Amino acid sequence: MTRAGLAAVCALVLLALSDGRAAAAEGFAIVSNEKSGNFSVYDLEGNLLRTVPACGRPRGMVFTKDKKEFLVCCAEDNMIGVFDTMTQKLVRRITNVLYPEVHYLHPNGRHLYVSNEEDSQATVFDLETGRMIAAYDTGAEPEGIVVTEDGKLAFVASEAANLLHVIDIEKQEVVKDILMNTRPRRLALTPDGKELWVSAEIAGMVDIVDIATLELVHTIDFEYRGLRKENITPVDVLIDSKGQRAYVALGRANHVAVVDVKTRRVTDYVLVGRRPWGLALDKNETRLWVTNGLSDDVTIVDTRTLKPLKSVPAGEVPHSVLIWEP
Repeated sequence: MTRAGLAAVCALVLLALSDGRAAAAEGFAIVSNEKSGNFSVYDLEGNLLRTVPACGRPRGMVFTKDKKEFLVCCAEDNMIGVFDTMTQKLVRRITNVLYPEVHYLHPNGRHLYVSNEEDSQATVFDLETGRMIAAYDTGAEPEGIVVTEDGKLAFVASEAANLLHVIDIEKQEVVKDILMNTRPRRLALTPDGKELWVSAEIAGMVDIVDIATLELVHTIDFEYRGLRKENITPVDVLIDSKGQRAYVALGRANHVAVVDVKTRRVTDYVLVGRRPWGLALDKNETRLWVTNGLSDDVTIVDTRTLKPLKSVPAGEVPHSVLIWEP
């Protein structure tokens, strides 16, 4: 190669690195690809920046409290992988976590609540020591898990048992099992802490539980012309920071439903990719990121117009998405 050619190549490399640093400074999205075992990293416009090795079957992801690291359920490795947020490199492992699916960080920033899908348990790990500090028996196939903002209660959905388990954290025991509609999957608390929304996949609806009474108080159904009822299989539920609007990924219906939280009425349906699974909002809540598990892509939706802006390729079976912004 001539000196001029080498200089041109170096310039292109420096330009790419510069663009990558700029994108990182502005923010980026990380998608866990369950089957291909890697992360797809995008700038906030949806341009792919890089693909990074992850772990065996990466699924649910959460940031640590300071967002310097993020925690990944590595199901086939039976561990929680701790990754550096800026580089997406594995920095340490929390081991002996049996088949983790999703997890939730306690408001204290130290205790991680994990659903262990094949072990019929919810477990709690201390992030500082890496040790398990509690374990709770659940019904078969636990998945969705959340902790209330006051840190007093944890909820775990058992898919196969159709139960929502209520854990009293101070007592360290399951204090109630609430019968839900068929196959409860994911959970979302309203910002005021008064309601818990639970997707019921096979029933094709969302159940609402009153936190004060721990009773199922309302059910939201989904009906849309052209969508067969059996294809409406909701998974992820996301409620905006003001508690005004909820988004529900409708699975095999290939749409995201938009729900008015106050009235509990469905106001719109947005066509995305095949089998939308995971949801995330950017900081300004003007962009909704949707992982589509059967079309191996991610759809970015403008929340002001409720129109999809673009769909971008991901790895195989994209599961969850995290968005980092300064």
